[in-house]
Amino acid sequence: MMKINLQHKRALVGGSTQGLGKAIALKLAKCGASVTLMARNEQKLKTVLNELDTSLNQKHNYLVVDFYDFSSFEKITTNYFKNNTIDILINNTNGPEAGGVFEKEIIDYQNAFDLLFKTTNHLTMLALPQMKLNNFGRIINTTSISVKTPLLHLALSNTIRSAVVMWAKTLSIEVATYGITVNNILTGIFDTERIKQLNKFQAQSKNISLEENLKLITDDIPTGRLGKPEEFGYLVAFLASDYAAYITGTNIPIDGGLIKSI
Repeated sequence: MMKINLQHKRALVGGSTQGLGKAIALKLAKCGASVTLMARNEQKLKTVLNELDTSLNQKHNYLVVDFYDFSSFEKITTNYFKNNTIDILINNTNGPEAGGVFEKEIIDYQNAFDLLFKTTNHLTMLALPQMKLNNFGRIINTTSISVKTPLLHLALSNTIRSAVVMWAKTLSIEVATYGITVNNILTGIFDTERIKQLNKFQAQSKNISLEENLKLITDDIPTGRLGKPEEFGYLVAFLASDYAAYITGTNIPIDGGLIKSI
């Protein structure tokens, strides 16, 4: 039986007080990793911290950061890496506001770039030096199926996440000889607060009920349901493990078959 063992590994997980980020943190801790949570709500961070598995004597902690305030985010995370190193980096944030191309201004794209790209690049560059010295590292970016199938109501996400994917592919080539893998997970539709927000946005724009719009969403998914956050966590744990040492530079969909292309 394959058992994922991340004992003695240190992980930094963005957006980890709810949704996919929380599910990732819980699973990594369950596999033995020491986890540092990142989010802007300290009370929620403390709550999740108390939920993390400590049966293997892991030492978990958290960072209070606001991904929407890059200047502050940069200072806090840079200071963190002065005294800490990590083996596993999960680049995960909330998505930018929904809306189509004609509803967005250039400043919206800049803000989305700061949120999705600059934070990812910054954290990765801070983590890489020690990963190189250790000849081990796992960089996992939570992106979206929208980089393959653009979603009309997510112009900002479509655009900036595509940049993250190409950057990650480039990086993966340059760090592979150090035992560092870089992979993107193309996120489908999961039962999270983010999807509830998007469902509300879509329902209002179509002038239909939340229930009707959610049915339209799930009807389009071959498995006929939303993904469970813990299912996302399983994939991340595998990619973070030694079992995935030969997997790098990939874009892995987890979407219930929603992407119709190969």
